[in-house]
Amino acid sequence: MPDWQPIFAMSVPLLESFIRGTVMYLVVLLLMRLVGQREAGGIGITDVLLVVLVAQAAAPGLSGEASSITDSVVSVITILFWSVVIDALSYRFPVMSHLLKSRPKPLIHKGRLNRRVMRREFMTEEEVTEQLRLYGIQDVSGVERAYIEPNGMISVLQRPDEEAE
Repeated sequence: MPDWQPIFAMSVPLLESFIRGTVMYLVVLLLMRLVGQREAGGIGITDVLLVVLVAQAAAPGLSGEASSITDSVVSVITILFWSVVIDALSYRFPVMSHLLKSRPKPLIHKGRLNRRVMRREFMTEEEVTEQLRLYGIQDVSGVERAYIEPNGMISVLQRPDEEAE
């Protein structure tokens, strides 16, 4: 008969698990914000962060590397807690939103590329034109505005026909 007590008894103090989860969440969130958003794809950076950290926190409990399942559960709960707190703060306080959430970055304005944003996101002109072709746009001059969205996708507002010609 298995000994159930070691499976559920915490091997790390509760406060330590909470602090570890908090620090890791905030550090990884900060690093991901600094790195940029171009490669995120169709989901947001915080979504990727949440999935990776929850998987990492849950893994020791699943694989038996942790002393107890409770340790992993506390880590997962801590990460989910901070995810909800960050979203709630961003929603309730717009000032916090500017610090905690990515914003769209202007990539094209009135047919001209924003080279500063391109450098920041490590995008070449060829990559931008490739993305424009997905919208059926052959030339940058036909774009009124384009943005790199927080989820890494590019949104495009075309110029009216009479201006594009």
